[in-house]
Amino acid sequence: MRIYDIIMKKRDNEELSKEEIKFFIDGYTDDSIHDYHASALLMAIFLNKMNERETIDLTEAIMHSGETIDLSNIEGIKVDKHSTGGVGDTTTLILAPLVASLGIKFAKMSGRGLGHTGGTIDKLESIKGFHTSLSTEDFIKNVNDINVAVIGQTKNIAPADKKLYSLRDVTATVDNISLIASSIMSKKLAAGSDAIVLDVKVGSGAFVKNYEDAVELATLMVKIGEGMGRRTMAVISEMAQPLGNAIGNAIEVIEAVDILKNEGPDDLRELCLTLGANLVVMAKKADTFEDAYNLLEEQLSNGEALKYFENLIDAQGGETNFINNYDSLPKAKFIEEVFPLKEGYIKTIESDDVGIASLILGAGRENLEDEIDHAAGIYILKKIGDYVTTDEPMAIFYTNKESSIKDAKKRFHSAFEYSDESIEHPKLIKAIVSKDGVTKFK
Repeated sequence: MRIYDIIMKKRDNEELSKEEIKFFIDGYTDDSIHDYHASALLMAIFLNKMNERETIDLTEAIMHSGETIDLSNIEGIKVDKHSTGGVGDTTTLILAPLVASLGIKFAKMSGRGLGHTGGTIDKLESIKGFHTSLSTEDFIKNVNDINVAVIGQTKNIAPADKKLYSLRDVTATVDNISLIASSIMSKKLAAGSDAIVLDVKVGSGAFVKNYEDAVELATLMVKIGEGMGRRTMAVISEMAQPLGNAIGNAIEVIEAVDILKNEGPDDLRELCLTLGANLVVMAKKADTFEDAYNLLEEQLSNGEALKYFENLIDAQGGETNFINNYDSLPKAKFIEEVFPLKEGYIKTIESDDVGIASLILGAGRENLEDEIDHAAGIYILKKIGDYVTTDEPMAIFYTNKESSIKDAKKRFHSAFEYSDESIEHPKLIKAIVSKDGVTKFK
């Protein structure tokens, strides 16, 4: 078998066999296939696409390019969640203990943030003493003992994906549904859970900008998961504006705790309950979405979800006193209110620009080696549909770099468009995608 022949076959819009796909992934992983070969094949895939069978085979090959996690020593159904990324996405910190409080095993591997999107691991490391590096044995033990653990993703998970993504990024081949879906699902499937809920973001702060593309991506990922024997569902959620109010690290931890105390912003709460309800049904702890949703609401109101969050922090070495005293979390030296430049109803928000403003303040990283300022970030006070005046703050900036505030303000203000006419608040949950099809929310 030759890579030349595989490239030519896909160039001519022919279907690749499972063996040919595996040959490519194995060879690129062990460096026997060069970047120039891989670039040519990626472009052929980008232009001529892959069918569903090819995409499933590509996912499986990437998944097996490194180690897979064996969770068979964890009792019961293991669940996991993945988000396609967004601004202010704090769901894992809430969802993991919330679902675990119902006796469901939540085994989560998460990553760090790059660019304006904050990573779950970065947020958790705002908590003094919290360890995100656990051995597989300790990871499994924690999930068995307290139903939940959240750790950093090992470098040995799907190494082919990391190499391929770096190449796609510089060869204009990122935006292909088969390549996107196989990248996401290979890592989730390698992590070993039995049931996966996918949070597919759509809008200005998401990778996918329109609803139809989000449905297509979600449907394909569900088919991949189900085709490889995992219960898989997807929620399509709005990212036309930041989720919740906090964008940063420590301030997102505070917002997560607020939700677990049955307080906090309604949109973040609703998304966590929706994602969680799907996991509860897949874990067979409830028969219907509505029953599961009600069970989770009860766990927020009776304090059980907060208790499991405390268990999670304590089990991984973190100090839990911040739960009742936020002053023990990292604090910014400079706190500044930001006022609108004009009056009116907020019509649109370019969420990416808001995220970049938080990065400028220090909350994100442009390169993997950059240090994150856990205290930095933005707390948004006004969102789409709200009326603003120039004498009332629309946000609060937090930073330890006073010199960054001017540039961050400029980028932040550029994100907002206003209207003299009233604007409807956007609907958060767009649809739920399962193996049975798409349920669109009205």
